This record gives sequence, C-alpha cells and structure tokens, in this order.
Amino acid sequence: MLIDERRYLELLEARARSPERIAAAASARKRRPFLADDGRVCIIAADHPARAALKVGSDALAMANRRDLLERLLVALQQPGVDGVLAAPDVMEDLLLLGALDQRIAIGSLNRGGLPGAVWELDDRFTAYDPVSVKRAGLDGGKMLLRLALNDAGTLPTLESCARAIDGLAEQRLLAMVEPLPATREADGTVRISKEPDDLIKVISVASGLGNTSAYTWLKVHVTQDMERVLSATTLPTLLLGGDPGNRPAEVFDGWRRALRLPQVRGLVAGRALLYPPDGNVAAAVAAAAELVHG
Repeated sequence: MLIDERRYLELLEARARSPERIAAAASARKRRPFLADDGRVCIIAADHPARAALKVGSDALAMANRRDLLERLLVALQQPGVDGVLAAPDVMEDLLLLGALDQRIAIGSLNRGGLPGAVWELDDRFTAYDPVSVKRAGLDGGKMLLRLALNDAGTLPTLESCARAIDGLAEQRLLAMVEPLPATREADGTVRISKEPDDLIKVISVASGLGNTSAYTWLKVHVTQDMERVLSATTLPTLLLGGDPGNRPAEVFDGWRRALRLPQVRGLVAGRALLYPPDGNVAAAVAAAAELVHG
C-alpha cells in the first residue's frame, strides 16, 4: 500500500494544522523540462473530481474516493516514461504534500465550473487555477476546456475567458493546454460532444487562433477517424486526449498508437483509461501507455 494509515493521517494533519507546507513544497519541487529527451510527454490526468466528473464505465462514483485516487496516481507517477500530472488545486496539493511531484511535469486545471448536467454547463467558469496562481505555485502550465456549442450562449464567455488565460500564461512563458471539443446543446438540455472529423477541424481552427499569441499554446485533442486530416488544421503541438474508455480499452490504445505517428502529436494526456483499467492493474495500463509514447 503506497498510502498506509500513518501516511494518510499525516496528510490530513498537514491539511488541518500546516497549510503553509503546501507553498513550501511547491517552492522546493525539483523541476524538469516539459518534453522528455525524445521530444515526447506522457501526462496522467486527474482533474475530473473538481468538475464532479466521477464516473468511469458503469461506476458513477469511481473517482470519488480521494485516498484511492491518490494511491492510483502514486502508482502511475512511479512508472518509467510517465512525465507528470494534470490536476485541479486540491489533488495537485495532495501530491505535493506526498512528495510525488519532484522531476515531474505539473499542469494546473483552470476552468472547472461547467458541471455536467448544469444549466450553465457551457458557460465554463474559471474556478480553479488562473495564470497568476499557476506561476505562483511553480507549475509548468495551465489547461483549459473549450466546448464550442453554437446553439448555447454560454460558449461565448468561455471562449473569451480561454483567450485571456492564454494571454496570461504566455506572459509568464508558461504552456497553455487547450482542449477544444465540438459540442451541441440538445433539446432535452444535455450536452453532446461530437467526434466527427469535420467538427473537430473547426474547433481546432478556432482554438489555435485564441489569444494575443499562440507561441505557448498546445492542443489536447480527441482521437477519431482520419486524424491526419484533422491535425492538418494546425501547426500547434498536440497531445492526445484519453477520456473514458468504457469497455473498449484495446480500441482506445490502438487509436493512440496510430495517432502518435503524426508529426504534430507530441504525446498523451490520459486519466480514467489508465487509472481505472477494467482489470484493475494501474501499473500495467500506465506502463503500456508510456511505452506507446516513448517506445
């Protein structure tokens, strides 16, 4: 067990009695270049709980147990070829207190206000990190989700907020990771995400042009059919999106394998597919993904 009872209680005690230890741990964290020597990067995503996106497969609360999630993250971060983590402040700070982020990339998640099923879901407010706090925490960049729905007015303030966040991160010379997704607000109020190549091309084109400069912008893109044509829409460095694999992990891994051959693709950002594999073997799933990226 990576987090035994003593270690877990020490984490809780630090949270209650010594909150200043978080800033101290962030300041002392040993940094590294964003890309590995081979020009690739494999990042574990764990920003889902801050959006109440706790579902994996048929388990609606799979990611709800924080101690279990942290243990899975520690297993993942110990695997060769895993370069870092993407998280909201609470999970990131738990990992800092656990001493898990030395020589690891740390990307802070910015907009977590677009809660699934909310009437304001596509007005995706920036309720977590912002560019100033990303810099202050010594992180390597910030990630934002941009769901473009032309039939929902909430998209507009999100679009503008993403542009300003890109500006702020660029001023600090920090990476801005943008995840553009084509979305539609259905008649019943639900939000549907499209993986059609033509739809992805349009949102990639919009995301690539956001902000005063694209110098520090990277994209995080769904794997779909015809990825070569999809990624011909941009010259920006691109990371592949993991997502919830459901009951088809082999298909997901095969899609990553093919897309990683494209010249724009620099690596992978995956969470649920690796942290909650169907067979429960986190180490094996993460090792297999890291091998795809760096092998």
